[in-house]
Amino acid sequence: MSTTNQNISTIGWIGMGRMGYAMAERLLQAGNDVSVWNRTQSKAEPLVAQGAKLAQNPSDLAACDVVFTMLSTSKDVKQVLFGDSGLLSGDNKPKMVVECSTISGEASAEICAELSEMGIDYLASPVSGNAKCVTAGKLAIVTSGAEHLFKQVQPYLEAIGGLGVTYVGEGELSRTVKICHNVFLGIVTQSLAELTILAQQSGVSRNAFLDFMNKSVMGSIFTKYKTPGWVNQDYTVTFTPELMRKDMDLGLQMGRDLEVPMPTASVVRDQMQQSMGTGNRTTMDFSIVLDHMAKCSGIEKLVSENVEVSDGLDVDS
Repeated sequence: MSTTNQNISTIGWIGMGRMGYAMAERLLQAGNDVSVWNRTQSKAEPLVAQGAKLAQNPSDLAACDVVFTMLSTSKDVKQVLFGDSGLLSGDNKPKMVVECSTISGEASAEICAELSEMGIDYLASPVSGNAKCVTAGKLAIVTSGAEHLFKQVQPYLEAIGGLGVTYVGEGELSRTVKICHNVFLGIVTQSLAELTILAQQSGVSRNAFLDFMNKSVMGSIFTKYKTPGWVNQDYTVTFTPELMRKDMDLGLQMGRDLEVPMPTASVVRDQMQQSMGTGNRTTMDFSIVLDHMAKCSGIEKLVSENVEVSDGLDVDS
């Protein structure tokens, strides 16, 4: 079913990474008018068969009512918005920009201020999950900014993330929530990796241990969809160690700024750094920290248990 809003009829999308592609695809599947751009055009081309319009430059999307951005860093966001041939380099201007990347509150506020001077509305709307979560309609989205703007784009956010959409207030509060979330993500992954190796060294298979954990009160959507990879040694990238370290650093900087001690996060950040030191920076998923903990425990190489395991993500209808 098409999601409609009297203030929005056309959508632009910048960023066709693993997440951006899947999110734009959800909007198309909901019947929306979506134009897409990506620096590597070939990554966006498959969406044309689903009804997307392919832009040659970010500036080609400036006539859209609302433009979403989903990129790796604040530098990337600023470049595609304000740089040469960027979204705002021409005469046309969108009504609103919805920024979905994981960037600092400071960088987001700078972007908001510059857009405001141009008369363009802005929402900060980072997300939690991976491309499988998007496809399954189980992506979590947290948004901050003016509430009336949020209500305008809420149908589109729900088309992307299902019912996992949360409004947290004005300004950059969503950035705080997302950074805290990702620090927690790193901590959970590190602690679960340690305990999985502890169980294995005691004679319990990874499959059996994680199956129990997932059925207990400690299980979560995250632990379930990471289980197949840890059982069968599949580290296909959903989120790289380098990006995980970036977010840990953002959280630790926030802790320093607000005088909040974060001893656990500090140790986990250093463990992530050590894992990266083995060469796994951009080609493996950050959950490969499991292998790092295995080597620290005297296990030279983990072996796949070759067990069929569900990731718990049943695609919605």
